[in-house]
Amino acid sequence: MNHHLLLIIHLLSAAIWVGGHLLLCFAYLPQAFREKDPKIILNYERKYEAVGMTSLFFLVTTGIMIAYKYGVSIHFWFQFASPIEKVVSSKLILLLLTVAFALSAQFRVIPRLKNDSTHLSEMIFHIVSVTTIGVLMLIFGSFIRFGGF
Repeated sequence: MNHHLLLIIHLLSAAIWVGGHLLLCFAYLPQAFREKDPKIILNYERKYEAVGMTSLFFLVTTGIMIAYKYGVSIHFWFQFASPIEKVVSSKLILLLLTVAFALSAQFRVIPRLKNDSTHLSEMIFHIVSVTTIGVLMLIFGSFIRFGGF
């Protein structure tokens, strides 16, 4: 696939993924915190999940394809030998952290939150963490333009 088309799909997916999390952080979390109502977060998550997970799928897929176009195949992941490898490997570590937070939220925090709103602060921590990671991934990706870091 053409590099430019991959980049466009990657950037649109990043806009949806990071934008959706920023919206959650700055619009829905404060309201949920003020009202001590986890349903505000859970309702947003339920509506956003299909779009968000689809964009994440495209982000990962196009990210790997773009990495290969830059010569960073799986054999070079986590070697941190070249500036581009550093960016790719750093983003992969951040992706693994995102997956860890998502699994923790899905199987541990959300089930408890549905029955007990005292776990709201733990959910807020997960959301802010994933949002911060998403923004960092976006910033790290921008370094590709300059040859890496």
